[in-house]
Amino acid sequence: MAHFTVIGLGRFGVSASLELIHFGHTVTGVDRDSKLVDKYVEDLTQAVICDSTDEGALRELGLANSEAVLVAIGEDMQSSLLTTLALKNLGVKEIWVKASTKAHHTIVSKLGVQRIIHPEEEMGIRVAQALNYPMVNNYIPIGHGVYVVEIKVKPRLHDSPIFKVLGEANSRIKTILVKRDKEVFSELKESFVLKANDIILLCATQSELKYLAPRMM
Repeated sequence: MAHFTVIGLGRFGVSASLELIHFGHTVTGVDRDSKLVDKYVEDLTQAVICDSTDEGALRELGLANSEAVLVAIGEDMQSSLLTTLALKNLGVKEIWVKASTKAHHTIVSKLGVQRIIHPEEEMGIRVAQALNYPMVNNYIPIGHGVYVVEIKVKPRLHDSPIFKVLGEANSRIKTILVKRDKEVFSELKESFVLKANDIILLCATQSELKYLAPRMM
């Protein structure tokens, strides 16, 4: 279990905070709006009213105890940048920043922040992927056009061996694991037989996913 600090209690910041708590971590939520802090004081481990652009005020939060600090400030780019700069000055090593524009991203990267998030853009990509590959429940891009995808096996593929489902792409697509109810199978042979509603985790390129889409619909 780790402790995190989330600065900015808008929808994005609160969602991230609650999910971290769901994973068993503790979270300090920070916002200069007292109404927002009061609204979520019962949901977060700690909720603090603080002007995060004030380096002195941030110093009093004891950020050294945080595994990471997420700057989740929305459209106020100036506040986000000043907050990020203050965190850098305080020596916070793990900083994640929500960026709303390309300019925001550019400036934050110049401050030496490696973890820059574009929630709207990333959600747009996820929606496009879902529309393009409707058989995919979740996906993770791992670079160079390669994705790890989660697919639920359709009833029509019940009792089909993996090699038959993957077809010509069998040798190119990596089957990572299959989850069946509470069981997880990770050492898989080509002859492994899939059941309806199995969750299968695959590693594939975009072109291979395009080939696979009609086969798993």
